[in-house]
Amino acid sequence: MKLYISLDMEGIPGTFNWENEKLDRPMVRKAIRGHIEDLIEGIRESRHSDDISEIVIADSHSAGDNLDYDITGLDERIYLISGSPRPYYMMPMLDSSFGQVFLLGYHAGTGALKGNMDHTYSNSRIQKIFLNDQPMNEALINAAYAGFLGVPVSLVTGDLTLRSELLREGAMPWLKYVVTKEAHSKFSAKNYPQNVVRQSLHHEINSALAQNRDDIPLYALSSPYRLKIEFHSTAMADQACMMPYTKRLDGRTILYEDNDFGIIFEAIMALVTLASTVGI
Repeated sequence: MKLYISLDMEGIPGTFNWENEKLDRPMVRKAIRGHIEDLIEGIRESRHSDDISEIVIADSHSAGDNLDYDITGLDERIYLISGSPRPYYMMPMLDSSFGQVFLLGYHAGTGALKGNMDHTYSNSRIQKIFLNDQPMNEALINAAYAGFLGVPVSLVTGDLTLRSELLREGAMPWLKYVVTKEAHSKFSAKNYPQNVVRQSLHHEINSALAQNRDDIPLYALSSPYRLKIEFHSTAMADQACMMPYTKRLDGRTILYEDNDFGIIFEAIMALVTLASTVGI
């Protein structure tokens, strides 16, 4: 089995504020690497480790430069995807040949109450984002893309609020989930002890890998797909509407529709990138 891991930062234990990256980025990178090392250790210790032929890690936070190449030295099966911009943003090079997807260090969606560093793709641009009229976060959007390809998401790590967003009915209640922290406010969190997170991660890894791919539900939306984004300003929506086939719903809200979820998935970042070319 090939295992795909999409890595983010805001749900990593030990982080709590984007200012951390400006003031002490080595600390943030150390926290990210520590969580990945715990993950790889858990995979290697799992009874099902020998079933895995390849481990692809997509470094998917910001510019994709949070992990050093020497992380591949932890196991000969590890391949690292780095860098940005790139197609399919947080899920690059994912295809139907993979058996499972893990989402590591993920966070609550934009506007969540007590979600540590809550946002969806862009804190400075996106006010709200919906797919088929359902409020979305990055984990759900990425899981929907994986589901579109026929690959199940089986394990997620992140804050307590994201857990409530994902395990609710209508989302992904079957997930194995590891809580890394509790938010006290957007930029304050009670991080869980390292050993507690490590032990929980190892346990849930073994449980996830024990499942057959066909027995894990897919998180999938129905076609046609309706992407609705409310931006922070009318100027941002003006810019986003330069993309062909985009419809304006009101001053700050646009609609983009397609029957191919792969196109919708790419359209999200295209629209957000267009909206970044103007000020608020």
